[in-house]
Amino acid sequence: MEESRKPKIIFDSREKKSLVVENLKTKCELEEKLLDVGDFLLSDRVCCEKKTTTDFVQSIVDKRMFNQLKNMKENFPIQLLIIEGNGLYDNNVNADAIRGALASIAINFRVPILWTKSPKETADMLYIIAKREQFGEKRPIRVRGERKPKDIKRCQEYLIAGLPDIDSIRARNLLKHFKCPEFVFTASEKELRRVNGIGKELARKIRDVIEKDYE
Repeated sequence: MEESRKPKIIFDSREKKSLVVENLKTKCELEEKLLDVGDFLLSDRVCCEKKTTTDFVQSIVDKRMFNQLKNMKENFPIQLLIIEGNGLYDNNVNADAIRGALASIAINFRVPILWTKSPKETADMLYIIAKREQFGEKRPIRVRGERKPKDIKRCQEYLIAGLPDIDSIRARNLLKHFKCPEFVFTASEKELRRVNGIGKELARKIRDVIEKDYE
């Protein structure tokens, strides 16, 4: 039954005419949106930026790549970069500069880099990740902020889901445990860790967001 189900992928409208989107049409349910971050959303936590080798090199030169990675990291727990095509070093940019950028992406930004040879291979990769996330990991897919819920229960879940690495399931767990958003925000790290799905590192992240001064 699951084999016949199609995962959903939200793609940036600027990718509308790309061969990647064309190859995805038979595999996935597609939704077009003008995305502020990334090119493809594969679940509520996975955002993917796709570059051809030519565009990747140009984005290093104009420093666009690092701004895009920064935006992905600020908005999604898991970020991916797909570099598509061959001839990465067949240009006028110093090869060591390209290698340095790749090292920075992998080490400083900690963003996985996936290599594909063609739009079809890129589409196949996106499909597999979306399928794994949505069917294997049971992750929903949404653009945060596109639709604000009206009833109080949904508003509370939406509010808590704005905390770092908190999906809808963890948001509900937190609310069931603490009974209301106020007690979630005032809970200590130790108290947060008593909730299913909230480990030491995540509890610390939540407290950091709540406690640190806005700069």
